[in-house]
Amino acid sequence: MNFNNYDWHDSIIKSIVIDRNNPGTNDSILFEIIWPNDKESTICFNGVYWANFNMNFGIVSPENILNAYLENNDDKTMVDFYLRWKGLIDNVNLNCYVIELNSTGGNIKIIAKEFKMIK
Repeated sequence: MNFNNYDWHDSIIKSIVIDRNNPGTNDSILFEIIWPNDKESTICFNGVYWANFNMNFGIVSPENILNAYLENNDDKTMVDFYLRWKGLIDNVNLNCYVIELNSTGGNIKIIAKEFKMIK
């Protein structure tokens, strides 16, 4: 399923795990999500090259998602990222995933090869 087609609004991030058991070969970030229909699943971002977690803590509220989407490849974050690698990864197809947080006003960006639903 396309990342943009999930029902992100009002989903809750239950946990975030950064998996570096295979560093450089497959860095992964896993999100446990509770969907608006109360079903739970795990989303895994594989082949992570970069991540930025702009999150606020100390707020007594679940971490609700306002919106999540796949950014365009001509987005400034993607363009700047490829420029920093100076051509070394120009042949690697990456995506920029954005998760906007409702409860705390934060923002998560992940540049990775893919995402997939685990369960």
